[in-house]
Amino acid sequence: MSENKKIEKIVGVKGMNDLLPDDSALWELFENTVHSVLKSYGFQQVRTPIVEPTPLFARGLGEVTDIVEKEMYSFEDSMNGDKLTLRPEGTAGVVRAAIEHNLVYDGPKRLWYAGPMFRHEKPQRGRYRQFHQVGAEALGFSGPDIDAELIMLCQRLWDDLGLQNVRLELNSIGDANERNLHRAALISYFESHSDILDAEAKRRLHSNPLRILDTKNPAMQEMVNAAPKLLDYLGAESLAHFDGVQKILRHNSIPFTINPRLVRGMDYYNRTVFEWVTDELGSQGTVCAGGRYDTLFSTFGGKPTPACGFAMGIERLIELMKVAGDVHQPSLCDVYLVHQTDEGQMQSLVLGERLRDAGLDVVLHCATATGVGSFKSQMKKADASGCAYAVIIGEDEVANNNVSIKSMRSDIAENNQISVPFDAAVDYLVDQIAGTGDDSSCCDDPNHIHINH
Repeated sequence: MSENKKIEKIVGVKGMNDLLPDDSALWELFENTVHSVLKSYGFQQVRTPIVEPTPLFARGLGEVTDIVEKEMYSFEDSMNGDKLTLRPEGTAGVVRAAIEHNLVYDGPKRLWYAGPMFRHEKPQRGRYRQFHQVGAEALGFSGPDIDAELIMLCQRLWDDLGLQNVRLELNSIGDANERNLHRAALISYFESHSDILDAEAKRRLHSNPLRILDTKNPAMQEMVNAAPKLLDYLGAESLAHFDGVQKILRHNSIPFTINPRLVRGMDYYNRTVFEWVTDELGSQGTVCAGGRYDTLFSTFGGKPTPACGFAMGIERLIELMKVAGDVHQPSLCDVYLVHQTDEGQMQSLVLGERLRDAGLDVVLHCATATGVGSFKSQMKKADASGCAYAVIIGEDEVANNNVSIKSMRSDIAENNQISVPFDAAVDYLVDQIAGTGDDSSCCDDPNHIHINH
């Protein structure tokens, strides 16, 4: 290769983004809060592959949905010819796993999942080609109580995250026979207004007319608003189920709006459907969507099993947390180790391990290409780390077998640095940090005493 030839830089795939350290703290806050809320409702985690057989989505989502027609990353496995797809959503994989492993043989299950999904869309704020979802699936429950509980779970999550500008829209799309009656009425109605339909609506007219109700075309809005409403075609059982959901929500002071045009993009939904929406994110206003899917198990060859669930877009909720002013920049560590001389570095390494054994988070200052740096530069790094204490081990400390401990968050400028025998440093720091209002619930390890600043 010519020495003058510039090596081309490789960049990431369009619409598939890196999560950088400046944002990771906010993601961790979101994920920890979600995990805590889901656990409090009795949900257990399930993890499914990101690659599934293509027929799983074609059969479950519907052949004429946008996802299957235009958005799926599908390919043929060159090793054996299998038709595979990067998962565009999570419910189909969870139901496939539940059938394959007979998960509901001993009764209903509350399951949740989290991870990346893939859709080939035009990348924009809150909509990416690799995006992340958290979802919950309640399998084997048939009543309106589980529908309402899932909605209440979401409300608790918004409250715990401090999100206020999120509202609930609710609808029922009934059962198959009711949708068929409504479908016939819709087709007849839209045919009588064919001069207003755009090309996409005309394409959907006989294959999936319900999706025309979800059009964003301003020229069609007035006509669509006057279209036959599915709620008018619901039978007694569907109406009773929908009334039951509303009754529970009202009793628990969960506000909602009935949106008769609310439908779902996947064919497997029936009866209750809902969306949590916001006006804070522009056109990408839906942050969580879900509903009931009582026929999906049968569609995949399993025993008829009622089910209900939701999925929420993590990227959109992170954006909403930022809009709400939550930047969440916790400290990197409890203790930052500053040192000079080879002996000081060795002592710092020993002390760092002892402090970690005691449950503290510790950052050791390490050399860069320009060297280990002066005390002044190291102390700047210590301050930037957000640590509670800097521990200094220099030539004098090594000679006297002690360490200097400086409080980095003291309001008093003077008298905030003391000398402590080397072997007493761990007990001193644990006592100081554990006694400053630590909330050990922020950690998975009950013995960990990390303090947030």
